[in-house]
Amino acid sequence: MSTCSTVSRALDEPVAGTAATARTWLLLEQPGPWGAKALTSSHLDPALGRALEAATKGTGVRVALIRRPGRHADCRVPAARQVFVAHTGPGNVWLHAATTTEPERLLDLDVAALGRGEVASFDAVLGGRPYEGDPLALVCTNGKRDRCCALLGRPLAAELAASGVQGVWEVTHLGGHRFSPTVLVLPYGYAYGRAEAHLVKEVLHRAQEGRIVLEGCRGRSAWERPGQAAELAVRRAVGEYAAEGLSVVRTDGAAPHWEVTVAHTDGRRWLVEVAQGASLPPRPESCGSVLGSPARMDVAAVHELTAAALAG
Repeated sequence: MSTCSTVSRALDEPVAGTAATARTWLLLEQPGPWGAKALTSSHLDPALGRALEAATKGTGVRVALIRRPGRHADCRVPAARQVFVAHTGPGNVWLHAATTTEPERLLDLDVAALGRGEVASFDAVLGGRPYEGDPLALVCTNGKRDRCCALLGRPLAAELAASGVQGVWEVTHLGGHRFSPTVLVLPYGYAYGRAEAHLVKEVLHRAQEGRIVLEGCRGRSAWERPGQAAELAVRRAVGEYAAEGLSVVRTDGAAPHWEVTVAHTDGRRWLVEVAQGASLPPRPESCGSVLGSPARMDVAAVHELTAAALAG
């Protein structure tokens, strides 16, 4: 059976620079079935879902629903729900957790502050605390959004959970169906495509050490897509794997050409030339869609900036 993911894999479409963009992730546990637009088509009150979408628009906060791997009983019985919030910006990475029986209390959060990396309202409103468990692995499994996410994502989530991996959740939507299975790892916010269980286990192990894995990496959600591609290109060029080692500090230009400045914590800087290209030949961006040429981020050059250039 040909799916958007099998076509993308066969064409060896690059995954770098394709991660969803969000500096802060707000995750609410919602068991049961999910529709294509899960915030308004699940057993969550659709009015609450619409209000959360409106409240977070333009704040840098992205809301998603999560559930434990496994069978999803069609149950509407209210229960305590897990809530997570994670900020992924280098230098201020954190992951807090809470439980609530009143999901509408999320509307009392200062989402603009959460987007800026300030967690106080989450702890005050929901009784949140720093999360001390293993890194989270969020596997996209929303088959109503794209069948690849169900066909490939759900077995991956189930395999990880069955093998004892902690911190595994199914999540509603991470974008890039054609790269299924897709996984987001928190707190650092690096996303992965075409993920297999052994890779996810390695990614989680390294995340515990504050390091990342470059294989299959789509980018860090804190950056826009040119920045994602630029940061990964610098990592490959210099062999930098510390999650907090690099930051995107400036992006000049506009589609289809950008110059991205990437900085190291040790003071080094690089200027990365990124160009937006079109993926050819045409392919479906998701199952059932018409053929198209998805945008891709191509790194044309990586220049390390000298002290003289920085002074200038």
